[in-house]
Amino acid sequence: MSEGGGRRTPAGVLRPGDATRRIEIGRGAPPPGLAEHVDYLWWVSWRCPEPYVQSVIPRPVVHVAAEWRAGQPRLVVTGVPSTRFDRRLVGTGRTVAAAFHPAGFRPLLGSAVGALRDREAALGDLLDLDDRPVAQRLLDPAVDVESAAGELGAWLEDVSVVPDPRVAELRHLVALVEHDREVTRADQVAALAGVRLRTLQRRFTEYVGIGPKWVVQRFRLLDVAEAAHGDEPVDWAELAGRLGYADQSHLIRAFTALVGEPPAAYVETQASPPSWATSDTAVGSSIR
Repeated sequence: MSEGGGRRTPAGVLRPGDATRRIEIGRGAPPPGLAEHVDYLWWVSWRCPEPYVQSVIPRPVVHVAAEWRAGQPRLVVTGVPSTRFDRRLVGTGRTVAAAFHPAGFRPLLGSAVGALRDREAALGDLLDLDDRPVAQRLLDPAVDVESAAGELGAWLEDVSVVPDPRVAELRHLVALVEHDREVTRADQVAALAGVRLRTLQRRFTEYVGIGPKWVVQRFRLLDVAEAAHGDEPVDWAELAGRLGYADQSHLIRAFTALVGEPPAAYVETQASPPSWATSDTAVGSSIR
């Protein structure tokens, strides 16, 4: 299972062993005309006879997903959640969605993505269009879910956007932060960008939807989660030093604040690894 942005393991999906017994997750590539803005298309189907809450550590990504809201099918935009994302699932259902590249939603929205932080909104309301017909189609169980994802991609490809060179610049910068574990502070990101920290903060809020400090801290916490989901024993003190934490206690506090329990306790309560742990075809950042 891949998270997009290059991660192969499902670090963002908490308790993946539990999740694999209740939900099926897949992903596909966006159409070529959308690839500059959308990282991947994804879909989730679930069978939960009893209510089940799936928790996810979100990345700095905006998602557009077909969901039922107030009895109506809508394309729902989820801005970057600053805290853990929890989704309650019950019965059977599905969603089909697009995960945008960091900064990739800005040309579609045409305004600051930071206004969507910790918010959900109907895409049609944001763009003054009717998203209900396409959402209805995507949620129709008679339509193959993978085909529905392709239809979402084609529909989004037709939505007009204004080209913006800043998008590729910030997407590349966020990717550097994700993959370079030696980047542990926002001022390092500003140096990589060649701008003042305040300038970087404004750009991240405008395009990515959240500040650079949060982005750095979130990717390093995803590195911690990735280690917690691995098969090898973890030296938490060594990992803390490698990821730029002041000490092991600092790492434990940060992980506990987000996940709800210390990393060692989290590892002990893990179920068996899910089938997607060795798959290249499933999506990994989430249900979100």
